[in-house]
Amino acid sequence: MMLSGVDEEHADFSVTSKRNFVDGAHTDHVENFHLNVVYIYFTTYSIFITNKHKKGKVNVCWMKTLRNYINQSKAKCLDINTIGFLSLLNILVVNSIFRFIQKIPKNSNWIFLLIYLNIYSTICLAGYHEKRLLHDLLDSYNTLERPVLNESDPLQLSFGLTLMQIIDVDEKNQLLVTNVWLKLEWNDMNLRWNTSEYGGVKDLRIPPHRIWKPDVLMYNSADEGFDGTYQTNVVVRNNGSCLYVPPGIFKSTCKIDITWFPFDDQRCEMKFGSWTYDGFQLDLQLQDETGGDISSYVLNGEWELLGVPGKRNEIYYNCCPEPYIDVTFAIIIRRRTLYYFFNLIIPCVLIASMALLGFTLPPDSGEKLSLGVTILLSLTVFLNMVAETMPATSDAVPLLGTYFNCIMFMVASSVVSTILILNYHHRKADTHEMSDTIRKLFLYWLPWILRMNRPGRLIHVEFCSADSGSERKHHIISDVELKERSSKSLLANVLDIDDDFRHNIRPISPSGGTLPHNNAFYRTVYGQGDDGSIGPIGSTRMPDAVTHHTCIKTSTDYELGLILKEIRVITDQLRKDDEDNDMAKDWKFAAMVVDRLCLIVFTMFTILATIAVLYAAPHIIVS
Repeated sequence: MMLSGVDEEHADFSVTSKRNFVDGAHTDHVENFHLNVVYIYFTTYSIFITNKHKKGKVNVCWMKTLRNYINQSKAKCLDINTIGFLSLLNILVVNSIFRFIQKIPKNSNWIFLLIYLNIYSTICLAGYHEKRLLHDLLDSYNTLERPVLNESDPLQLSFGLTLMQIIDVDEKNQLLVTNVWLKLEWNDMNLRWNTSEYGGVKDLRIPPHRIWKPDVLMYNSADEGFDGTYQTNVVVRNNGSCLYVPPGIFKSTCKIDITWFPFDDQRCEMKFGSWTYDGFQLDLQLQDETGGDISSYVLNGEWELLGVPGKRNEIYYNCCPEPYIDVTFAIIIRRRTLYYFFNLIIPCVLIASMALLGFTLPPDSGEKLSLGVTILLSLTVFLNMVAETMPATSDAVPLLGTYFNCIMFMVASSVVSTILILNYHHRKADTHEMSDTIRKLFLYWLPWILRMNRPGRLIHVEFCSADSGSERKHHIISDVELKERSSKSLLANVLDIDDDFRHNIRPISPSGGTLPHNNAFYRTVYGQGDDGSIGPIGSTRMPDAVTHHTCIKTSTDYELGLILKEIRVITDQLRKDDEDNDMAKDWKFAAMVVDRLCLIVFTMFTILATIAVLYAAPHIIVS
């Protein structure tokens, strides 16, 4: 062949002929070898011609050569890394050869070319055995055939699970969403080969739809597609063992027990088994007796993983004599309570303490009742937040909901107590009369028990027998009258004037002398009127025995008696006002007693309820 007489048209023809030959090449061993030889010949020929005649287009020719080589390599099922490496090696070696050929005699050119063709042909034969093995295994393979030597023997299937992450626990819909890798291992007698006959190939990666695969599904799946696994390749070894590890996002049903919320533990099961094969056809075995693998588990911010135990169950039904086998993994988780403790429990306790502080607010402030109603509404909002996260079930009441209901009952009772306190505080003598029972209970007994002191009065309760009851009552009334009389200076002065007037004035007898001091005569002149006051008797009431006598020496004495009568009216009104004020003060003090009693009772109730809830919880804080 004369290389010196070839022009650009021959180079283009060589590339075109090489491409057509590669597209129509066969795939057996001999044809592959000749394909590589012819391909390298045309490649070498094209690059040599380009180097000699069209040096400006050498890069274009290399690009065409590289593209054709990639297409040919893909036809041989080589991976992209091998294609890139051999393509680069092809260009570098050919370029170096022709740079060297130009410096040696022409008769020796083909010696180096044959050496290169021999090396390159050996490299390009890689991957042929694996392809031939796949043809031999899969051409006659039936994916519906259960791969066992004896049809009466069950196929041993080892099943395991690796929990990667707990994505979500939906208490409202009672669902568990997890990221899980399944691990299935079995032996397929139809996928065995001798490694020495296939170039030392020990394992293959085969898509699962090309071979028999066990129909293991999760029974309690809540996914829309039911099976949430991703179909990965099956790793097949020369002894027939098959390893299938499909990852997936599993959405399973889970019975949520909200009795101890938020101090609860949940047990969610994932039940796997064959959908069509019974125990006599597919023997499902637990891969690890300890359960699922959690070595690669990603921590969850809301739930703490306690363990993933597994159990193999063999169940016989009345309809069928054969057993049905399943493997159940129980995901045991514990709720982290730190979030709920600081966002629900502590605010609830603070709001309850505000309700208790409302009892220390004076009734005259006008905000006592509105504070209690506001706190009640705040607790209602917190209770709604808890109810939104809980399933609508009547099986149990959450512990936190019970605590909130107790606090709401306490606050509602405090509102009712506040209404009673305000009622007592604003009572008056002209509208309400304090009975003896209320007086003894709220003015003596409860203040003595609560250690309350009333300013200006000493609260003293004596436990006496029934015989001395009247004497004690008379003593108390005497003390009260003496205190009232000593405290009313105007009334005391009036009584002193009245006594002086009685002793100094003597009535005049008919003979012109004064009559002796006579109490009966005085009561006749100064009788008691209809209004209860004592004063001079009017002309209509004056007896005949007196009309003929002058009872008062002068008109000044008579006018003084009239003044005394008016003063008595004033003092009676002052006495009545003082009694009304004392009665109002008694009602206000009774309101204070009720206020103090409610403060103590509700404080004890809140503390005991909080301690009882925390004591009843299985655990308090899980961070």
